[in-house]
Amino acid sequence: MIFDGVLSKMVADTTQSTISYQLPLSSNLIPLNPYLGKTLQLTFTGEIVCVGCTAVIRKSYQNGYCFPCTQRLANCDLCIVKPERCHFHLDTCREPQWGQSYCMTSHYVYLANASGIKVGITRKTQIPTRWIDQGAVAGLPLLEVATRRISGFIEVAIAKHVPDKTNWRRMLMGNHESVDLMQFKKDLLDKVAKDIEQIRQQFGQDSIKTMDDAQIMQLDYPVLQYPAKVTSLSLDKKMEINSTLLGIKGQYLIFADGVINIRKYSGYKIRLTTPD
Repeated sequence: MIFDGVLSKMVADTTQSTISYQLPLSSNLIPLNPYLGKTLQLTFTGEIVCVGCTAVIRKSYQNGYCFPCTQRLANCDLCIVKPERCHFHLDTCREPQWGQSYCMTSHYVYLANASGIKVGITRKTQIPTRWIDQGAVAGLPLLEVATRRISGFIEVAIAKHVPDKTNWRRMLMGNHESVDLMQFKKDLLDKVAKDIEQIRQQFGQDSIKTMDDAQIMQLDYPVLQYPAKVTSLSLDKKMEINSTLLGIKGQYLIFADGVINIRKYSGYKIRLTTPD
């Protein structure tokens, strides 16, 4: 079968024991798990559409945007990757209404085991999506906080003890530490207790809530075989991928001859050819 459309990040479903993935191409949602062990062909047509304003562009930035959108949209601002630099309270947010719904809402500070233990933040509504996008095999919430800015301050404090980034190559090789997340959480919160109390004093006692009843979530990915060496595939360098699909993890398709980060190519017009 042949599917044409504009690529978006993959959609993951956790209702089954193994995560089920779908590939969005415009209005089509193509199930990918049935194609494990089969040959798929991904062809880039040469056209890119900005995911923000839908303009046809030559080059995309920040996973699918045209350059003007990166300068105009709030979700392209630096504070998205450095939330402690949120400036909503200064009335300088690029899109105040968007910032109100996106940033001024409950966030989780969490631990995830992807290529090893890392700390991260996400909106309360994005669990477990955020963990899946990072390829984590397990996740555990640490704290619930009132705003994105507060979560950023806590993440900075915790990042002195725990990495805040995933080693994506190690993650795609299936390498992760075996760690007791509950004990790790307890030890970590003890280390940053003074930092958290200082942040509470700044923003109010109710701004940070402990999550003593939070449970570890285990995640299982549809992977037949992990690569011994990770080779990255680029649609900008080679416009066609024709290879056997060996697995899906995070936002990556693992092929027999390399891996591709689907999210990186959001807005690319793609033709997907499947064996049936």
